[in-house]
Amino acid sequence: MIHAWWVWICAGLVLGILEVLAPAYIFLGFAVGAVAIGLCLALGWLTGLGLPALLVVFALISLAAFIALRAALGVRHGQVKVWDRDIND
Repeated sequence: MIHAWWVWICAGLVLGILEVLAPAYIFLGFAVGAVAIGLCLALGWLTGLGLPALLVVFALISLAAFIALRAALGVRHGQVKVWDRDIND
């Protein structure tokens, strides 16, 4: 069942919905990776891979999507606090 393309597409949609409910750009990379794997399976490109190799490809696509989305959308203002001095100084 893990090699069924529609399972990956549905997982991507569920992850996309989770991203809407908890907007932190965390689930969006995984959603893009799952949809990409589903499309690749539907086109017959990854049908010969076993489960471990399929999960590695999913992880690599998700990481690339996360990095690309982070570069495109950037860090939200105020998300990272940089301390210039110590309170004990």
